[in-house]
Amino acid sequence: MSRVVLITGASRGIGRAMAIKFAESGWLVAANYNKSEDRALQLKRMSDNIYICKADVSNRNEVNNMIENIRRELGPICVLINNAAVSSIKMFSDITEEEWDYTFDVNIKGVYNCTQEVLPDMIRKKSGSIINISSMWGQVGASCEVHYSAAKAAIIGFTKALAKELGPSFVRVNCIAPGVVSTEMNMDVDLSALREETPLGRLGTASEVAECAYFLASDNSSFITGQVIGVNGGLVV
Repeated sequence: MSRVVLITGASRGIGRAMAIKFAESGWLVAANYNKSEDRALQLKRMSDNIYICKADVSNRNEVNNMIENIRRELGPICVLINNAAVSSIKMFSDITEEEWDYTFDVNIKGVYNCTQEVLPDMIRKKSGSIINISSMWGQVGASCEVHYSAAKAAIIGFTKALAKELGPSFVRVNCIAPGVVSTEMNMDVDLSALREETPLGRLGTASEVAECAYFLASDNSSFITGQVIGVNGGLVV
């Protein structure tokens, strides 16, 4: 029987690369999206193993309905990858309360909503893997991205604490903190300075992050939990 993975924010960028990687490896992929329906439909056409599901991860009712549909159509979720995120570049003094709340609602409340909903099946089976996508900015902070950095730092704390709590249930919780990765989210940003600062001398790719996620989902990482893995070319060590 094929294993089931739910990937949030899967229509673009890193999420899309992860959906393709898992589908090509024989997994059944529940690819979540919220607004990018055209991109999600394009993704669905790439593989019979990909099933798209619309939900705003910050909305608990939508998350509950999405996961119930996945259980009914595909089976219990073996791996959850919390990838959905939003970001913006703005001076801290200019961030509105609405922008602050929106960033935390998607980037961290979404992690809470999805994780809490999939856990009962994992705990009952005493098996499962939760992979949270943070950022190197959650580790070191980014000027003009205080709201984004703070939310991504919260994901790291969430990962470490939950890994300790779920260890006795044999559910693993890990985090990936990507460095400078060429995606649509940052396509309008000049990344040349960060490229030059990266010891490996180049930007990362979404597929490289996907490979790390696949490893953390596999039995090859069965003794790894509570870890923050930097896929960053050495920019943060």
